[in-house]
Amino acid sequence: MKVVIAGGVAVGAGTAARLRRLNEKAEIILLEKGEYVSFANCGLPYYIAGEIKDREELLLNTPESLRARFHIDVRVKNELVEVDRQNKTVKILNHDNGETYVENYDKLVLAQGAAPIRPPIPGIDFSNVYQLRSVPDVDAIQERISSGQVKKAVVIGAGFIGIEMVEAFLARGLEVALIEKAPQIMPPSDPEMTIPIVKALEKAGVELILNDGIQSLKGDSVAERVVLESGKEITGDVFLLGLGVRPDSSIAKQTKLELGIAGSLKVNEHLQTSDPDIYAAGDLADSTFKSTGEDTWIPLAGPANKQARAIANHIMGRPGKFSGVLGTSIVRFQKEVLAQTGLTEKTAKRSNIPYKVSYTISKHHAGYYPGAKDMIIKLLFAPDDGKVLGAQITGTEGIDKRIDVIATAIYSELTVADLMELDLAYAPPFGAAKDPIIMAAMTAQNILDSLLNVVQTEHFDMFAPGVQIVDVRDPHETAKGIIEGAKLIPLPGFRDHISELDPKRPVVLYCRSGFRSYVATRILRLNGFEAVYNWAGGYTLWELWKDWYAKEASKTLV
Repeated sequence: MKVVIAGGVAVGAGTAARLRRLNEKAEIILLEKGEYVSFANCGLPYYIAGEIKDREELLLNTPESLRARFHIDVRVKNELVEVDRQNKTVKILNHDNGETYVENYDKLVLAQGAAPIRPPIPGIDFSNVYQLRSVPDVDAIQERISSGQVKKAVVIGAGFIGIEMVEAFLARGLEVALIEKAPQIMPPSDPEMTIPIVKALEKAGVELILNDGIQSLKGDSVAERVVLESGKEITGDVFLLGLGVRPDSSIAKQTKLELGIAGSLKVNEHLQTSDPDIYAAGDLADSTFKSTGEDTWIPLAGPANKQARAIANHIMGRPGKFSGVLGTSIVRFQKEVLAQTGLTEKTAKRSNIPYKVSYTISKHHAGYYPGAKDMIIKLLFAPDDGKVLGAQITGTEGIDKRIDVIATAIYSELTVADLMELDLAYAPPFGAAKDPIIMAAMTAQNILDSLLNVVQTEHFDMFAPGVQIVDVRDPHETAKGIIEGAKLIPLPGFRDHISELDPKRPVVLYCRSGFRSYVATRILRLNGFEAVYNWAGGYTLWELWKDWYAKEASKTLV
């Protein structure tokens, strides 16, 4: 058995290592057109920030270590340039001497990944305009910053790399501007869930420009400013492109393999392409989105590592497959964290998938234990059976473990009823007796059981004629603010003031987070009121999101 693998990093190096663990005698050739065959590309921003001190920590495996440990024929600076499927041969370019040579294969694995998007705009090739995808990229940025000539960085694109690099540049003492063509940061997320990071960016002094794309970069010997589509110009000393990536599918097109989403290669559950002897994975291949069953392209490191194992298993005749992705991801800016898995509202609406949504605000550990921090959980679930479809969580502590629990629930096709029965670890420093996950599930189940009618900030016009808005917080809480037009009726003694409300008019109730107002809605419903709504997330979410919704969201009571 002879296996040729084109491309290193997660898929290539992972496949090669797994193959050797399964077969001591297979001939395994690993080609990498660059100098580094296995490195932590997700760690690059943290090296620039100084959180990872030693550059060598980024190099997970070297050609020498792979040869010594796994007896793999590793060839760096060797690039696959042509595939002859009929004769099962590949042409390889040796970048050291410029010569090409041919190798035959029994199985071929394509793992060339994706290439950063570099739009054809004037000035993009200036020497101080960077991307961040490889070790040479990070070395070049480090050298520029260390020169002492850089005072301001301009980051173009507010996705994962963009947000992480803003943090890194700030940590290096630079002024930072962040530019995003979309009307929000982190475009795959639902917009309201990104607002805590937006506020953190603004608090950190970042010049944030949304809804404005780049037109050109201008300067003399180096880029000195970026010109936006609006005509606005932003000056800087270093410019970082974080516009996303595209599958590097040039070989796939030359080989005439079937393409899938966004130019990626279409593969089956074993990661085989339309040629069963050629596999593809990672940023080069599409996947099944488990929440919808549709094909998708989500370039993330977690799935890539699992795909490498699945490819090696299948090549060696072992059972197993890669069942798909949920897009489970997490990003941090300073203390603020945003994570998501499965469906967002954007995806659900685009795919015409019926759903219901709940928002809950819970402490990340027991509220009475010092240091408890709020987290906001947005949970999407099926309106018929309550099947968990997706979630987004924002906050500062404990976000990662909660998003992983929900991702596990989606993989296992659990319902919100199942979710609230989970037996999760509890001790005051780590969680609560009713974990945030349990609280989110209970709220969702109340919605399904018609015990709770919710109205979201984005759907509620606070000035809608005839709507009675009731604040059930304690008087001392309202000192920091109250929604205009709201009537204050604290929950203690609430029943004594029911007569002050008109049962024929809609009533919307809120508290700090939504729990006390839920209790008040039940009191009204059990006393004959019909049009009773709980304001999802209460005053906390209103205060957090009101400015954004005033600009961006529709104002319709539903």
